[in-house]
Amino acid sequence: MAFTAKDVAALREITGAGMMDCKKALTHTEGDMDKAAEYLREQGISVAAKKASRIASEGVVMAYTSEDGRQGSLVELNCESDFVARGEGFVSLAEDIAKQVVAIKPASNEELLDSKIGDRTVSELITATTAKTGEKVSFRRFAYQHAAKEEAYIHMGGKIGVLLEVDTDKDVNSNEEFNTMCHDIAMHIAAMSPSYLYNEEVPAADVEHEKEILRIQQANDPKNAKKPPEVLEKMIVGRLGKFYKEVCLIDQEFVKDSSLTIRQLVEKVGKSVGAKITLKKFTRFVMGEGLEKRNENFAEEIAKMSAK
Repeated sequence: MAFTAKDVAALREITGAGMMDCKKALTHTEGDMDKAAEYLREQGISVAAKKASRIASEGVVMAYTSEDGRQGSLVELNCESDFVARGEGFVSLAEDIAKQVVAIKPASNEELLDSKIGDRTVSELITATTAKTGEKVSFRRFAYQHAAKEEAYIHMGGKIGVLLEVDTDKDVNSNEEFNTMCHDIAMHIAAMSPSYLYNEEVPAADVEHEKEILRIQQANDPKNAKKPPEVLEKMIVGRLGKFYKEVCLIDQEFVKDSSLTIRQLVEKVGKSVGAKITLKKFTRFVMGEGLEKRNENFAEEIAKMSAK
């Protein structure tokens, strides 16, 4: 049974396993979704991946860009409940930290936490917020980028954040079409979750792994039995194109217009505004990704209270 990229995405959503592992499982089970999920569990992949990427703490991802649009930051600030994460004080602290990243350009979390906003360090402000909310508040990570254009996009009220770095051979930051393109690409990254910007960035080991999957698929297809090796290899090269489109931003179909790839969109807007536009880098944060979330059942909670 053949399977599609949508099947891989669906299995990934169900199990929390990585895309490569999901492809391998579907290949092993000839596209049977239930058997593929069971295979991942048997291999210990589903449980580990689910803990790493699905069980998450609360908090917010916040972005900030400088007034000239040439510097930008993403930060993740965590707490214990969604109620606190939506609170004005918590959100304000995240905003202040995002601005601080652009202001001082720290090299590490430690440097950022030791820096002062007003008369208190960032670390002291976090401690004060912990005392005020009654919840543990912790700073997790930040990203800082600078280029001709930095576009920030926050999705789902701080659940996902994207920072896109764009270079141009002339200043077009005031051009509406250019700015719309940057915003739309950042939104696309939030929605489609590419792993890389260009094909050349994909690790060779990942490419070889994908080739091996394709070779197994070929071997399992009776139609390929009499085809010469050189023909089969050309087929693999062709099918690698689909793999690159899944993991690399530049050749993905634009989420707002599937008739265009991101590459074609950039070229189209570049011609329109009279500038050479180059996508240089992107950072994508998912709030709580990889963090363990406390999960106590109600009966246990009552028992603990009664024991006090």
